Amino acid sequence: MDTPLPEPPPRHTAARQWLLAAALLTVALLPTAVACAALLTVCLLWGPDWSAFTPLVLFWFGITGAVARDRGPLPGRAVRPDDEPALAALVRDVADRLGFRAPLLVRIVPDVEAFLTRARVSGVRTHVLFLGLPLIRTLTEAELASVVAHELAHQRHVESRRATLLRYARARLADRLDAPVRPLAPLAAPLLRASQPDFWRAETSADADAARIAGTDATAAALRRTVRLHAVFEGLGEPWLADLAERDAWPEDFYDALDAALADPHVAHRAALAAADEDAVDPYAAADHPPEPVRLAALPALPGTGTYGDSPVPLRDAPEIARWCVQRLTHQDGQGEDDLEAVRLLDLPADELRGLDDDPRTALLFKATGHDTPEAAAGAALDTFADGTWRGLARRLEPGLRRVPRAARAHLARRVCAAATAGALAEVLQTAGWTPATRWMHTVLASPDGRTVDLTALLAEALTTADPTAPRALLRSAKENTQEYAKESTKESTKESTKESTKESTKESPA
Repeated sequence: MDTPLPEPPPRHTAARQWLLAAALLTVALLPTAVACAALLTVCLLWGPDWSAFTPLVLFWFGITGAVARDRGPLPGRAVRPDDEPALAALVRDVADRLGFRAPLLVRIVPDVEAFLTRARVSGVRTHVLFLGLPLIRTLTEAELASVVAHELAHQRHVESRRATLLRYARARLADRLDAPVRPLAPLAAPLLRASQPDFWRAETSADADAARIAGTDATAAALRRTVRLHAVFEGLGEPWLADLAERDAWPEDFYDALDAALADPHVAHRAALAAADEDAVDPYAAADHPPEPVRLAALPALPGTGTYGDSPVPLRDAPEIARWCVQRLTHQDGQGEDDLEAVRLLDLPADELRGLDDDPRTALLFKATGHDTPEAAAGAALDTFADGTWRGLARRLEPGLRRVPRAARAHLARRVCAAATAGALAEVLQTAGWTPATRWMHTVLASPDGRTVDLTALLAEALTTADPTAPRALLRSAKENTQEYAKESTKESTKESTKESTKESTKESPA
């Protein structure tokens, strides 16, 4: 027997949510209102005619513009029960267990995402569940069931009109804070911070519903795997797409390569670090989802139901769906494909594949430090780690950091310095005999004695602790090994030259 659904949260905060939504929307529209008021004043002073109503029209479109932009064809690829019976059956079973009785459509999208929305389809107001193809391919049936349950549970937790308005107002105001100049920040930050707990509670409540449907273990695994998959998609997948686009090429095995990369323990570890790093940057409390540790700690202890399997849901038309999704990611839309070269990522040489993930900041490190060799540039960067001047180095590497919110600036500066220095240090170590430990990243190396080091993680730790002892030891060891290698090479060259000279002398000597 299923555990009964938990009662929805009390509604004594309804008035507070309405007030927060109104305040957030007012602040978000404040620049538009000020501009319209100024324009109205100018029009009235110039001459009171019909043009004085122009600001009011602009203000109205400022309010309704987002709604208009949301109209149009639904994104994604439709999932019909006859075409994909296994996926359709899973979604319907989860919906029945949750008591979700509303009309529901399912669509597959190319990215790592899952969300529920409402749309008018053929004149009927219905719910649409969007599921990312990477999730369908990677998650087990039980884990995917927990993701579906989480999204459908939002109908109970955040589908009220006030919650919808509050989410919209938060998104509009957060968009305003993405600009280089943020005059609204002093007003926006307290409002975003005050409204964030409501959405965090909604997320943890939906997680609890998901655990009731699929079990705590499957829900926790789905959370972890989804977070890491998203980090791999952004950290490796997007650079692949961008680099190949510059070559007029597209990766036909994009999703197979993502699966293979995520199975690599070095990639999975880097993805976990990247996800934690991303959660740490939220200067204005704009994040609607709690960090992964918070969500995991809030899960109730519930056993698995045994209803769902431990392998991914099979897609009947998997190759065609994957191809369709890659075409959308590469903006082909079924046209112009013949003009692009199809590339198989898994068939590329390891050096070329790692090259698709090269960080351009490594090249900028030479200019930023004033040195033209990887060894000297890495050494100069490590000196800034020790004396605390690395923020200046980060600004030279990434001038846009000056426009980042002050609360997040130091964190992002550490990330920039670590990435740039890791690339230079990797070049030095490879010259000294270190080799790449994985085919996916060029800054995870194996030493000649078998040690494996993630240079980006090592340098991030050195920046956090202001102690670059460990990377300096690697640099010094690499320098000694390189010098020793050069001496040995010189000796061997001398020996070979001597042998050749002796042979020539013997040949030319008279009998």
